Amino acid sequence: MQKLNFPEYSFRFKNSENKTLVFDEIRKKFVFLTPEEWVRLHCIQFLLKEKKYPKSLVNIEKQLKLNNTTKRYDIVIFNSDGSIFLIVECKAPTVPITQLTFDQIARYNLSLNSEYLMVTNGLEHYFCQMDFENECYIFLEEIPDYK
Repeated sequence: MQKLNFPEYSFRFKNSENKTLVFDEIRKKFVFLTPEEWVRLHCIQFLLKEKKYPKSLVNIEKQLKLNNTTKRYDIVIFNSDGSIFLIVECKAPTVPITQLTFDQIARYNLSLNSEYLMVTNGLEHYFCQMDFENECYIFLEEIPDYK
């Protein structure tokens, strides 16, 4: 798999029927290793190891309803009170981050009301803080560490 713009992390792999699987410590199971999954797993390690978010506050690939359609977010970090602190949208490294990507995560945030957003393709990372009063987001250099 491609080297990403994250620190190096170690992962557990196994092969099944000529497919590579990688262990996801949040979901506690092996998942198919796709380019997007590679980015998602690196992002999770970044949030756990560099930003110090507790595993217990991390949620991955859950469904949400938007305008009578079912969508699936990549990563959500909760606050200890159950509100949502951060939504992360992961794309494969070959997928450029465009306005459409920001539109996608903004639509998700209409129902999730997260304070922070992160968009990454593993090579480029964008961090935003929501300004609900002015209905926009403010780009940041980094997202905050866990308090």
